[in-house]
Amino acid sequence: MTSYTKPSKWSDATKKLFPHSVGFTGPPMDFDAAPSDFLRIAPREVGVHGRLLHAPGYSHRLDQRVDNFHQLEEVMHCFANAGADVVGQVGTNWVHAGGRDVDDIRTYVAEMTDRYETPLHMAGLSLVEACVAMGYERVALNSVYFWPDWRDGVVRFLRSAGIDVVWFGNFVDQGWYAEQSTVNDLTWIFPGRLAHDSCRHVVEKAGDIDAILVNGMSNYLNEDGIPERFVSLAADIEADLDIPVLAADITLYWQIFQTLGVAPTGRQGFLLSTLQSGSHIKE
Repeated sequence: MTSYTKPSKWSDATKKLFPHSVGFTGPPMDFDAAPSDFLRIAPREVGVHGRLLHAPGYSHRLDQRVDNFHQLEEVMHCFANAGADVVGQVGTNWVHAGGRDVDDIRTYVAEMTDRYETPLHMAGLSLVEACVAMGYERVALNSVYFWPDWRDGVVRFLRSAGIDVVWFGNFVDQGWYAEQSTVNDLTWIFPGRLAHDSCRHVVEKAGDIDAILVNGMSNYLNEDGIPERFVSLAADIEADLDIPVLAADITLYWQIFQTLGVAPTGRQGFLLSTLQSGSHIKE
């Protein structure tokens, strides 16, 4: 493979638009909320850019993720050239598609980070790394809208990291919807109480666990009719259920903030609030 050198001008702070620049890529065919959500809770010195993958005919199948996995390197190349300090890959399923396990993805992330001189964090792997950092061994997976093969792939990936997934289920498994096709038609947007109620259901089913994990990037309508993700909801859910909620959006942002060496602003759930104490902030 051709070697790569990141443009030297990006080491000069006077050449950068922002002291900290973050690039996000989302799956094809989705206008993803990650850039907006991250920017809302980031300090003013952070800038964010998003980039969609181009895959005509894409319909969210796992085999299509395998076929388009190479596009993640294209994203890394583009963001490195543009001076990004870190890249976040949105979409939990990309880490397990094609049978990849945690060792495969850790190797891939390390290779991309080294080659493009820019740290890469992947949403699915961030769930594992948050559990490892927090010492969580027994978890339950709220698989929310995930199709059965997506759900099962996430469980397999987590278990490949030695995490004990004691219970897992999507919205159909949990009884909120009768058919997966109904869930799919909602385009990842659900009634506001479902985030809270589904986490309560998971706790009741799972029993003694260290944390609830949530895959994907599901959205829940607030009182104003605006979709919100778990990053906006975790603090209230945790206060009621007395258990950490590690959703893929939260764990991905947690890794990115750590890499940048800055803390999120505002009221946050347990994981992100650990950064606000200063204990994980770079000197």
